[in-house]
Amino acid sequence: MENSLRNDFLSAMSRACCTVNIVTTDGPAGRSGATVSAMSSVSADGAAPTLLVCLHQNSATAQAIRDNGGFCVNVLRDSQSAISDRFAGRLDTIDGKFAGAIWETGSTGAPRLNGGLVSFDCRVASEQKIGTHHVFIGEVVAISEADEGLPLIYSGRAYGRPARLDTAHGCTA
Repeated sequence: MENSLRNDFLSAMSRACCTVNIVTTDGPAGRSGATVSAMSSVSADGAAPTLLVCLHQNSATAQAIRDNGGFCVNVLRDSQSAISDRFAGRLDTIDGKFAGAIWETGSTGAPRLNGGLVSFDCRVASEQKIGTHHVFIGEVVAISEADEGLPLIYSGRAYGRPARLDTAHGCTA
């Protein structure tokens, strides 16, 4: 791929708004986690709801998910950017990524963030390598939701929080 197309793609994708998520896993391959914005629902129908996450091929977390067979997607609250930075490697942590937050063990064995906005505990249904990334499809086996709160979002290469718009006047397109 030519470099200018790659740069245009990165610039354009920075304008998209995504929730900030911590994907975690634990099991025979050990405990691991990473910050991801590439997470989406796939289907609410079928034997179980499914979602997808994408992780770089060189990510220790991607290899651990493959070996452990499960993962948990923890959607962060708008007040949890420090957790995102810790798992993204932007903060030096002597005591490890999982320090500074309370974690519980989900039904797949993956760590679930206590105090997060939403957690999706998933069993790996399939995995495919696309370019430099692994795309994991997870069958959701358990969900934990907070009673209230706003998600941490990432857009324009910065953290933010959503704001509700007045829709009383209808939609204009």
